[in-house]
Amino acid sequence: MNPHFQRIGIVAKPDDPGVEQTVARLAHHLATRGVEVLAEVDISGLLHSDVCRTCTLASLGGEADLVIVVGGDGTLLGAARSLARGNAALLGVNLGRLGFLVDISPERLEQAVDAILAGDFEEERRFLLEARIGTEVALGEGVPALNDVVLHKWNSVRMLEFETHIDGRFVNAQRSDGLIVSTPTGSTAYALSGGGPIVHPGLDALVLVPICPHTLSNRPLVIGSESRIEIRLCGGDLEHMRLSCDGQTNRSIRPGEAILIQRSPHELRLLHPRGHDYYQILRAKLGWGGHPS
Repeated sequence: MNPHFQRIGIVAKPDDPGVEQTVARLAHHLATRGVEVLAEVDISGLLHSDVCRTCTLASLGGEADLVIVVGGDGTLLGAARSLARGNAALLGVNLGRLGFLVDISPERLEQAVDAILAGDFEEERRFLLEARIGTEVALGEGVPALNDVVLHKWNSVRMLEFETHIDGRFVNAQRSDGLIVSTPTGSTAYALSGGGPIVHPGLDALVLVPICPHTLSNRPLVIGSESRIEIRLCGGDLEHMRLSCDGQTNRSIRPGEAILIQRSPHELRLLHPRGHDYYQILRAKLGWGGHPS
């Protein structure tokens, strides 16, 4: 058994199909392997109290050595924003459809977990973004995002007008439906739908993807991950402005407030089974063909 994984947390969405059976199997299997099992409070009702100890998501990052997320990529995104502040590694069990981040199937759950506990795994680091609005720029940590930070309007089809500055230098002014600032992790999410490139997760890069720009020459821009991005809104129609982080955390923007987006000091430790192949995942999830017969 891997001595670093003596205390393992479980996170899931309790209303997802198949969750109850999967987390019960997982908790029982972990208990038989002699590790302490911590269940996030939302799923504690699905498990027997004699198998696990209940704790909050916020505390899991500091208490657990490893957190196993059962669900889809959205479930892992929500957990990652809280857990990245601690030192716990994350492992994903895929109950969703796509699964770029969660890559263990329920059918081989016990086998995969045993391999992880034995130290037979691959680990990678994924960086996060932080977004701050207005006066928050001078304050502490911003709102985290693993995939992307998106400037957009809600309840309106009118375009936005804004300026983009990178590292204090003016880049452009544009009229569009918004802007996606994506990490490599998020390059296969909303940014890809908006015409952005697929960026290997090992690259220290950010992608700025305009959403339906009014000027067709306004194309996606790839910059260094340490860049500091400032967005300044223009024009008088600032109603219904929103800043979304991973599509799960939404903030309102008031007139006169600038937006600052930069790399977070926190990183996500993401574990995969041995033999993890990023390009195989792209082929499977994006429907890329192989050699012609």
